[in-house]
Amino acid sequence: MHPGSPVGRAATGILVAWEVTLAASRLLVVVPALNEEATVGDVVRGARAALHCDVLVVDDGSIDATAAAAQAAGARVLQHPFNLGVGAAIRSGFRVAAAGGYDVVLQLDADGQHDVDDAAKLVERIETDAADVVVGSRFAAGYHVGKLRRVSMRYLPSIVSRQLGVRITDTTSGFRAFGKRAIERFALSYPSAYLSDTVEALLLAGDWSFTVVEEPVHMRERQGGTPSATRARSAFHFMRLCLVVLLHRVRRPLTQRGAAPDVQA
Repeated sequence: MHPGSPVGRAATGILVAWEVTLAASRLLVVVPALNEEATVGDVVRGARAALHCDVLVVDDGSIDATAAAAQAAGARVLQHPFNLGVGAAIRSGFRVAAAGGYDVVLQLDADGQHDVDDAAKLVERIETDAADVVVGSRFAAGYHVGKLRRVSMRYLPSIVSRQLGVRITDTTSGFRAFGKRAIERFALSYPSAYLSDTVEALLLAGDWSFTVVEEPVHMRERQGGTPSATRARSAFHFMRLCLVVLLHRVRRPLTQRGAAPDVQA
């Protein structure tokens, strides 16, 4: 894909009208956002100041002023026409990164829970460990969760760690850094199923023999807005995640099973 051409289609086939330009930085911070007008501006400003990066906010069908707040803070904004889910938003971000020639992508939440000081550590480990994916782990830093999450912490990490050949304690973390190889692959094949993208992306990384490492990170309180997950929804999505893990090799599209073609920037 050449600079100045449209990004293409989002994960569900929706045309995203957005122009790609060459990277001004080697690092692109991708911020998926849904109705986060209260916090997204501070997240963008904090990332730009601390990381000296380009910031792309993927507004995933917000009905508030998320896009305007992000743009006013200095981010480039890609808007989905309606809510497609975090996985689809991240895939759109990878497509922008691949087309723009970025070397590193950092995934950062829009609610202010992720610390930009920790973000710098994730990015650094892409180089120091020659890693393809760096997972920011809340639990490696002593984060405490409820009973349901404790159960998922035992089951999901054991399965994913076995697949990767390295211990991962926080398989659902949305705080991650990705190197060049991961950007190119995930631009084509990042999982878009709602709330299972984090786990399935790690399983795919294992299939592709990517180097995956974990870095302890701190989790702050949500800085504003309202979380979308209720206890009932969390239980439902945990069961769904278990099925994703069990059926991973069966349900993958053929394009995800073998080597993906190179992305032409």
